Amino acid sequence: MRFVSTKGNAKPVLFKQAALNGLAPDGGLYIPGEWPTLSNDFWSNIQGKNLQEIGYSMCRPFIEELNEEVVHTIIKDGINFDAPLVALNENSYVLELFHGPTLAFKDFGARFMARTFSAFREDKGQDLIILAATSGDTGSAVAQGFLGVEGIKVCLLYPSGKVSHIQELQLTTAGQNVTALEVDGTFDDCQRMVKQAFSDDSLNEQLLLSSANSINIARLIPQMFYYTYALSQLAADKEPIFCVPSGNFGNLTAGLMAERLGMPAAGFVAATNANDVIPEYLQTGSFNPRESKQTISNAMDVGRPSNFERMHYLFDGDYKKMRSSIWGADFSDRKTKEAIKKVYEDYGYLMDPHTAIAFLAVEQYKKQAQGYFEEAPSAPFVILSTAHPAKFGDVIEPVINEEVEIPERLSRCLEKKKKSIGLENDYTVLKEWLLQNY
Repeated sequence: MRFVSTKGNAKPVLFKQAALNGLAPDGGLYIPGEWPTLSNDFWSNIQGKNLQEIGYSMCRPFIEELNEEVVHTIIKDGINFDAPLVALNENSYVLELFHGPTLAFKDFGARFMARTFSAFREDKGQDLIILAATSGDTGSAVAQGFLGVEGIKVCLLYPSGKVSHIQELQLTTAGQNVTALEVDGTFDDCQRMVKQAFSDDSLNEQLLLSSANSINIARLIPQMFYYTYALSQLAADKEPIFCVPSGNFGNLTAGLMAERLGMPAAGFVAATNANDVIPEYLQTGSFNPRESKQTISNAMDVGRPSNFERMHYLFDGDYKKMRSSIWGADFSDRKTKEAIKKVYEDYGYLMDPHTAIAFLAVEQYKKQAQGYFEEAPSAPFVILSTAHPAKFGDVIEPVINEEVEIPERLSRCLEKKKKSIGLENDYTVLKEWLLQNY
């Protein structure tokens, strides 16, 4: 199995090189060069399979360099938590992806990557530097996933004042081999500087860099697992519509990748906040990236979604093909708060702002776009819930007029002191810092 660049000007590589490089030499993103279809037997007998079984079967075709035992261990140790499917209302379900250590779906990718990188690491004399931009949950997941891993150091860039209080404490209090850089800018600025670092030949000659953002294909492969796991929890004859709260669009791209392996899906709904670049593209065929807007669903505050490049590649650059598989909608902070309140009052279920936006998209789809995918009327909706509501208590509590209970593993970080290093929004300053400290 070889991975190719979305830009098409780099030679195909095995998974190890694609994962450790992060970006392809031509600046493109790695994507599988072929799509092995899992057997009909696998899909027809998916009901009741556990998350680890599914994960191994889905990732094995992509990882040639590690033996069966090592891959099994990576899955068993890395994905050691559940992702239950909870019935919300008639024909709508919530796939809870926040049962990992940092209470966010990013735990799937970060823990898988940490164990994979550790297995791949051969040069014991040089540290591997994980350089990642975060709009919130990526930072804490990467920090915890790689915490204490020998020979690997983590450098997180996050936008000052644009992540929630708890998210900031999670990513700035890890310590050990994890450093947080607080950038005077937006997530898009952080992401731009990370990409510049990977494209800087002089920097890469001196440091061994890799990424844990969704620009890295190793993040997306484990995110395929839970889409299929949702199927295993549904009735056998149900082909769902997946509704995905989306910012950088790695999560939705992972669903498209799972579909390429044969996963049945009636379609995908891309749910965004005011940063509506992709819904706009789906409506007009024009891709217009721009500066991100700050919202209460901050993990989705992305104005230049990197994974559009992969999506564009998967659909052969054909707007009509993409539009036939994905429907998009965007919602304001006001609507988001209204949805949090409505779902809590009507169903007794508490959603974080990102999940609430996905719920809104499902409701709007039912009213305005039913039949868009030519699905059967009984097609269930699976809403991907990407974070525990306790991570956004400052937003949610005034909406429901109640305190949000904080899980113990989250409350522990509230007792710690934030440790971050301020950084100008300037790549040359970042480069200088990296060379001085690593």
